[in-house]
Amino acid sequence: MTGKRGRVAERSAAALAAAAALVAAAFTVAVVALPFARFAYESPALRVMLETVNAIIAIVVGYVVYGRFREGRRLQDLLLGLALSTAAVAGLVLTAIPSAVQDGMGTLTGSWVPLGFRLVGATTVATAALVSGGRRADRRRAALTSTLFVLALVAVAVAGSVAAGSLPPVVDPAAVGDATRPQLVAHPAALGVLGLDALLYAVGAVAFVRQADRRQDPFLRWLAAGCTLSAVGRLHYVLYPSLYSDVVYTGDVLRLGFYLLLLVGAAQEITTYWRTRAQVAVLEDRRRMARELHDGVIQELSYIRAQYQRLSANPGDLAVVERIGGAAGRAIEESRRALAALTRPEDEHLPTALQRTVVALGEQYDVKVETEIDPRADVDGALADALLRITGEAIHNAVRHGQAARIRVRLTADPLSLLVADDGRGFTAHRPDDGPPSGFGLTSMNERAAGVGGTLAVQSAPGEGTTVRVTWS
Repeated sequence: MTGKRGRVAERSAAALAAAAALVAAAFTVAVVALPFARFAYESPALRVMLETVNAIIAIVVGYVVYGRFREGRRLQDLLLGLALSTAAVAGLVLTAIPSAVQDGMGTLTGSWVPLGFRLVGATTVATAALVSGGRRADRRRAALTSTLFVLALVAVAVAGSVAAGSLPPVVDPAAVGDATRPQLVAHPAALGVLGLDALLYAVGAVAFVRQADRRQDPFLRWLAAGCTLSAVGRLHYVLYPSLYSDVVYTGDVLRLGFYLLLLVGAAQEITTYWRTRAQVAVLEDRRRMARELHDGVIQELSYIRAQYQRLSANPGDLAVVERIGGAAGRAIEESRRALAALTRPEDEHLPTALQRTVVALGEQYDVKVETEIDPRADVDGALADALLRITGEAIHNAVRHGQAARIRVRLTADPLSLLVADDGRGFTAHRPDDGPPSGFGLTSMNERAAGVGGTLAVQSAPGEGTTVRVTWS
């Protein structure tokens, strides 16, 4: 079954990249063959809009990729994040803003600096594709990689600015002809850079397809398809090089497709993340309930069974009968607590849940309960569950073993702490040197507190009641 699923995922990843390649090829053939199709259309407003949309998508997807890096610390995600951040900045600084400010007369996109930026970005994407998905980047490696990347961009910008007066034009405007047919009029070095960009994106597409197949990563599947469109888009720039920032080129359309596919992949990544998180929460809840049943109900039932066997051997032993009754009562209490935990609303705040639980226990045991609950002490998950269970166990012990008539429950937020004090008959207090507390459910409470990073302290003396405290440092 696993092999079959893997083959299905492989066909899916390869099919998506192949579909992108077919669409890009058909688009290219249509532009070259159809007499009314053009490689370039003068539209300053549309050009600014396209570059702005691309930059926004790059920022959004880059944030998602950064989240992937924070979670897995993979070098591949770091490189992709750097490439996307550069694309966003370059799109705004080199095209959108100059076009808007200079009223369509910006020529930064026709200089050598943008070509250098594009080459750095394409090289980074291809490197990310060729890097093993399991390779990690610790803090030091991540800082070194980011520094080298920024230095490369600075070097391109400085070199292009310093040598701007001596460098030949990327494209000679006088040599540009009819936009309805290919015009290989760019400087040979520029054509080489654009061709190299196309090759790097093609390498990235193939490598990302293979990794998506192997790692079952939906985001890489869409990234591979996007790299395919980007590779063909770079070929469009070779056929008809971009010169003016107020003109929309067919390569710009394919580049927009690249970013849109990345956006789809990011959306699927977010959906997968929340689905996985929900599944993990369900599994954790199941483990917690299994632990509760094992430590509570099952233990009591096992004890009842053992006492039943003793009673069978000695039917007149009233002490065994009393122990069976006590164990049955404790099993019922554990069952009620488990049901209360299952039926508690997920979005219910801890102060509200604690108040409701304490009032219900007071009515059940016919004991007066005073509460002092800080509404700011709102925690969730395992910590909230532990506080509720410790409070319930402490009240149960105060009534059943301490015969208390009055119980006080206090929950504070700063610092977080829980106090349950009663006026019962008390017992000989547990000393820290004696090891973990035992008896009267103290062991269970101590384990629950320790499980969420808290410290349980019990103060008691015969005739002076009992105080249970849980604190966090």
